[in-house]
Amino acid sequence: MTDQATIWLPNAKTTALAGASLAQTLYTLPITIGLTGELGAGKTTFLQGLAKELGITSRITSPTFALEQRYQTKHFGEFLHLDLYRLTEKEANELVADSAENEGVRCIEWADRSAAVLANCTILIALTEEHSRTGRSLSITFQDAAIPSREEVLTWRKELELPELIGKHSDAVAAVCATLGEHLLKRGKLLRPMLLKRSAELHDLLRFVDFHPQHPKLFDPPTDAQHLLWASWKERYPGMIHEAAAAAFLREHRFPAVAKIVETHGLRVPPHVHTTIEQILLFYADKRVKLDQVVSLQERFDDFTHRYGVDRIEESELWLRQSQKIERELFAGAPPV
Repeated sequence: MTDQATIWLPNAKTTALAGASLAQTLYTLPITIGLTGELGAGKTTFLQGLAKELGITSRITSPTFALEQRYQTKHFGEFLHLDLYRLTEKEANELVADSAENEGVRCIEWADRSAAVLANCTILIALTEEHSRTGRSLSITFQDAAIPSREEVLTWRKELELPELIGKHSDAVAAVCATLGEHLLKRGKLLRPMLLKRSAELHDLLRFVDFHPQHPKLFDPPTDAQHLLWASWKERYPGMIHEAAAAAFLREHRFPAVAKIVETHGLRVPPHVHTTIEQILLFYADKRVKLDQVVSLQERFDDFTHRYGVDRIEESELWLRQSQKIERELFAGAPPV
């Protein structure tokens, strides 16, 4: 399943910022980014923003005459910049084939010089100028991360006999994620709407592995059949909290990008070197939903401390501070929900 988004870029500054934002939604290596658009559409400007965010200190310039340029990123290996503008289709295919060994980030301007090159791009970016107003439209298609269908989500919930309220909570979190994502896209920040939505729908898929006799009674007591089923899953993922167990389940089903997002939605923003925008948004959205209702951060914090008591007050205060920081940094203190 592909993931798509479109944003409006009124000037060169926003084009570079959009490029920088792409660095925060990369999940796999190697990766090939293909760019299309007429001369002056902003392809090199976009890549300058991306390169800077990836830790490249040199200024990226168009390699139209050199054909390729190589740089070193901070955490994503080699950044290879190719330009096919002056090449025939045959020459373009040969140049791209010669760089097939690249294990980092390969960016190809004028990727539409060859249908074969386009077919091998895992992220496609099309920049289109609109002469009726100043600026350009950027459309992006992600083809590098597997995403489960809604049908698969519902099937897994049924197979695991997940309590209905947890499914409702997950869907409410997904709705908040969709609103947050749409808000950021309108402001020129790239993200993956469908990947974010599915991750939210699945973030509590194995919530039951954390259940214990003192767990707050939010739904009907599990049946004997549920007890036996859930016990078998706990044995499959021994010692794991529900975030890690759900991530392991999703990796087994070959959805590693969803797993990466789901495994970090707990009580703190992940301290990874590379934290993605989808991880941040799921973390925050989960802190805005009490059961299946959208509430303020303070209401959610109060409910959490009421249910779990002083034993987890330090953790809950940490997630409250981090969530407030996300509100300030991403939404200028005024989130759209």
